[in-house]
Amino acid sequence: MGLAEFERKRDEKINGVFYDMSPSPGYSHFIVDGNIYAIIRNGLKGSICLVSMENFDFQYHPNVNDDYVCPDIMIICDRKHLKGGAYSGVPKFIAETLSHSTAKRDRTEKKDIYEQAGVEEYWIVSPQGSVEIYYLKDGRYVLEQNHMFQNDEEDDDYNADVEISLKAFPHIKMTLGEIFEGVFEK
Repeated sequence: MGLAEFERKRDEKINGVFYDMSPSPGYSHFIVDGNIYAIIRNGLKGSICLVSMENFDFQYHPNVNDDYVCPDIMIICDRKHLKGGAYSGVPKFIAETLSHSTAKRDRTEKKDIYEQAGVEEYWIVSPQGSVEIYYLKDGRYVLEQNHMFQNDEEDDDYNADVEISLKAFPHIKMTLGEIFEGVFEK
């Protein structure tokens, strides 16, 4: 057996159906996730909460089909629901960074999963420069903020210094410039 056979295949199981998440998305996806992860991780120091990036399964129906998704960024605060490489509680925050192969699922099925699971805040981030922020209100997601990154200081719509904070962790703040740092540089 080769090494590749021992490696865990990147997939998700939604309503009993497996979705292959290979090949990995482009480098800009990884840069955006890394930027958001680093800011949140730093903000959670000294807290019981953990943040994961692209490597931890969220079992949203642990007793039905053992369905799971693998969010790009997820904040977990109730550690009693951690087991192995999976979490079966309710995350405080999830962000998905769009890629060509997952964009539709991130905006539809996964958004519905997170809404029904009770995830308070859900971000949909595009490596092309947009951030949509949804808050759970009365059991439904409401789009609270929608930003299109513009880092040209000469442009009237310049907004690289616009600051966003996490709803459940208002001390964790990041600018649009920090989220997209390194993505548009050549």
